[in-house]
Amino acid sequence: MKPCRKTALRLAGAVLVVVADQLTKHLARTCLASGSPVAVIPGFFNFALVFNEGAAWGMMQGFRYGFVILAVAMLAFLAMRHEALFGASKVGGVAAALLCGGIVGNLIDRVLAGRVTDFLDFHYGAWHFPCFNIADSAICIGVALFFLISFFQQKPHAECGMSQVNK
Repeated sequence: MKPCRKTALRLAGAVLVVVADQLTKHLARTCLASGSPVAVIPGFFNFALVFNEGAAWGMMQGFRYGFVILAVAMLAFLAMRHEALFGASKVGGVAAALLCGGIVGNLIDRVLAGRVTDFLDFHYGAWHFPCFNIADSAICIGVALFFLISFFQQKPHAECGMSQVNK
C-alpha cells in the first residue's frame, strides 16, 4: 500500500474514534444525570455520568494543563516516530489510529471543559471498575496492539543497535 494511502486510512480511523467518542460523551452528558446510574445489565454494567479532572481512574486530579501538554507531546511523538513504532502492518495502523483517536478525544474534553466525561461503568458484587469512555478504551486497545506487534515484529539488527555477526 502506498504511504499516502496508508496514512490517510490511519487518519480516517483516528477520526472515527474521535467522532464516536465525542458523540457518546455528548449523549451521556445529555441523557444521564450525575450520581444516577442507569442499569444496562443489572449487577454488571451501567451507564453512569462521571466527570474526571485527573488521569486514568481519577489519579492526579487538578493537573489539567499538564495533561493537555502531555497529550500534545504524545501526538507529536507518535507523528514523528510513526513508522518506526507501528511499521507497515495493518495491525500497526489500527493501533496508531486507536491511540491517536483516543488521545485526541480526551484532549478535546480537557481543552473545552477542563475535565473528561466518563460513562461506562462495570461492576460485579463488591468489585467496581472505574468509569471510562470510548477514548480510554481506544487508548488501552491501541497500547495492547502496540505491545503485540512489538513482540512479533521482526526488526533488523542495525535498528536495535546490534551489529550483524555471522550472517
